[in-house]
Amino acid sequence: MKIITLCGSTKFKKEFGEVNEALTLLGHVILSVGVFVHSKELKIKPSQKVLLDEIHKKKIDLSDEIFVIDVNGYIGSSTRSEIEYAKLKDKKINYLSDNNCPYNFNLKNISN
Repeated sequence: MKIITLCGSTKFKKEFGEVNEALTLLGHVILSVGVFVHSKELKIKPSQKVLLDEIHKKKIDLSDEIFVIDVNGYIGSSTRSEIEYAKLKDKKINYLSDNNCPYNFNLKNISN
């Protein structure tokens, strides 16, 4: 059992849910995004954006690894920052788009 933080654009709310469910059913503890800003076109203050980024990096600190939800290979600036942070913290990184991902669920059903 691993603790895995999901990272990716918040416009992929549906994919976050599907990956969360699949990894949970494999027996992992999943930490995810708390606010899906882009999926709802939610307006937040700059200070709230900073706070959300800090919270998500704390989740990465608590994790064994991160799972990047890079639908169609998309990685935005916030996600890129989270990946770099995870690398600095020596966290394992897996990607939805990676056909060699070690998890035994059908990634193609999730990412298409």
